[in-house]
Amino acid sequence: MEEFHYKKFSGLNDDVVSLRTTVFMQEQGFKNEFDETDKTCVHVVLYDGDKPIATCRYFHEGTIYHIGRVAVLKAYRGQNLGHKMMQRAEAEIKKDGGHSIELSAQLRVKDFYKKLGYQEEGNVYLDEYCEHITMVKTI
Repeated sequence: MEEFHYKKFSGLNDDVVSLRTTVFMQEQGFKNEFDETDKTCVHVVLYDGDKPIATCRYFHEGTIYHIGRVAVLKAYRGQNLGHKMMQRAEAEIKKDGGHSIELSAQLRVKDFYKKLGYQEEGNVYLDEYCEHITMVKTI
C-alpha cells in the first residue's frame, strides 16, 4: 500500500534543498537553483513514508500564481508523481482563491504541462543554458 503523503512548507527546508540539488544541480547541471523567492513561497513535498521524493513551489504576484521547480527523484519517475505534484499545487492555489497560473517550462518537458492543460505563451528563452517557454492555465 502506498504511503505517499504531502506536506507544505513556507521557506526552504532540508528536504526541498536535497531534492532540488539532486535533480536540478547534479542531474541537469543548473548552478543558480536557489533564489530569494524560495524564502517566501510555498513548497510542497511528496513523501514515500519518511523519504522526500518530489517537490514543487508556488507563489503569487498579484492575481497570477506561479508554479515552479517541479522535481521528482529519478527512482520514482514514470509513476505520474509529477502530475500528482502539479494537481496538488493547483488545488492549493484554488483553495487560496487563485484562478490563473503561469510557469516557466523547460522546452524538453513542455508536453508534460500540455497534458495538464497548460498552453504555450510567447517565445522560447534561455534560463542558464536551457531553453524554456512560458506556459499558462486558468483553473
